[in-house]
Amino acid sequence: MGETTTELPDFDLVVSGGGRLRRSDLQGGRAVLYFYPKDDTPGCTLEGREFTGLLPEFERAGVLVYGVSPDSGESHDRFAAKCDLGIPLVSDPDHRLIDHFQLWITKTRYGRSYMGVERSTFLVGPDGRVQREWRNVQPQGHATEVLAAVHGAPDQD
Repeated sequence: MGETTTELPDFDLVVSGGGRLRRSDLQGGRAVLYFYPKDDTPGCTLEGREFTGLLPEFERAGVLVYGVSPDSGESHDRFAAKCDLGIPLVSDPDHRLIDHFQLWITKTRYGRSYMGVERSTFLVGPDGRVQREWRNVQPQGHATEVLAAVHGAPDQD
């Protein structure tokens, strides 16, 4: 967790529901980009539902929320419909944003190594620069932690 000054790269990516998201769409307001490993898995479903549940509070604070993973737009549409997610899901199959934030990492599960997305979140300011970042997060309760930061609550490390 902490502050950073990373600037978003230029990007133009597919969003669930058939839309697109570009860097320019985020300028002038704040946005949360939460990166998750894979559609329709337990942790990713929990995280998506928690962000969806808090979406009205993020909106009242003037903050857009997007989930980002390497899954396809079609996969995102199925995941959002099945799990009743209200968060736009961004498809990043070529790792445009994932690689920018160095989130494609070696993971280990059941003694087997593989490549995957490190679950991380970035709060982006109106100037397109990252104001806060959370890396390698646990899904449960994370959306609440991000919302507290949006409202200016101090870190509770």
